[in-house]
Amino acid sequence: MISLARPLEAFFIDRLMHQRQASPHTVASYRDTFRLLLGFLHRQLGKPPSELDLENLDAPLIGTFLEDLEKRRHNSVRTRNVRLAAIHSFFRYAALQAPEHSALIQRVLAIPHRRCDRALVTFLTPAETEALLTAPGRRSWIARRDHALLLLAVQTGLRVSELTRLSVQDVQLGSGAHVRCYGKGRKEHCTPLTAQTLGVLWEWLRERNAGPSDPLFPSRHGSRLSRDAVERLLHKYVALAQRCCASLSAKRISPHVLRHTSAMRLLQAGVDRSVIALWLGHESAETTEIYLHADLSMKERALERTAPLTTPRGRYRAPDPLLAFLEAL
Repeated sequence: MISLARPLEAFFIDRLMHQRQASPHTVASYRDTFRLLLGFLHRQLGKPPSELDLENLDAPLIGTFLEDLEKRRHNSVRTRNVRLAAIHSFFRYAALQAPEHSALIQRVLAIPHRRCDRALVTFLTPAETEALLTAPGRRSWIARRDHALLLLAVQTGLRVSELTRLSVQDVQLGSGAHVRCYGKGRKEHCTPLTAQTLGVLWEWLRERNAGPSDPLFPSRHGSRLSRDAVERLLHKYVALAQRCCASLSAKRISPHVLRHTSAMRLLQAGVDRSVIALWLGHESAETTEIYLHADLSMKERALERTAPLTTPRGRYRAPDPLLAFLEAL
């Protein structure tokens, strides 16, 4: 019998934190998965988590746990798959620590991810974007901060976690103006700034008058904004923007929608998919295919290039004997 506590603690400390140097978001996601799993096992087996053995985590019980997530907690298929990915990661590590349980481990690793529907990404049209960026106004310090934050988000496509981690020193406003940040997977990347964004950030930093390591977009108390704070301010301005742009009311807008909006603006401007992937910090250009599916205007332009339905079908035949000779070569 191998206690579950020992390999699980080693998985978080040695595997995730030391070897993989996983981000705090990844560690928190894995932690939440195992908190849910251990609570489920406690209800099912009547054993406290500290007394569970690795053998208690067999494939049928984990399958029941995944069903419980969907039926009792009403989690989506995507969330179910995220939880399963964390469990798979632990069992791949456990295979090295407890090879005598290889049969049990292989059965757990064989549990498949469920396929799910892939909805089209939501993005803002130019009119909706303009309405949102106008909503904060410029009358107060908070309004000017929020306007600068939303403009930078739409123009650069940064993730909300990247926006909230930005410091004053991460913005370069001289020649070759850009913003520098560490994205997903600890990849450092730079994003150039447009003249409009440059002007707004220049005024904001002059008003901000802060040190290099201070947050670029602070809260009222000077600390960094949280993800929840960014979501709240976005929802507030979306509600204001709906008064002059009714189409916003039909869309569910989150901070990630601003990232999608940035990608769609680049795509519609004719920027190559590989450049968009580099801009957004994606691992592969294939990730940007979701924007091709979402852009109806590109599909309409492709339709315009096709032959009309009334065009007669048939193979090409040269109208002249000499042309026919040349075609046959």
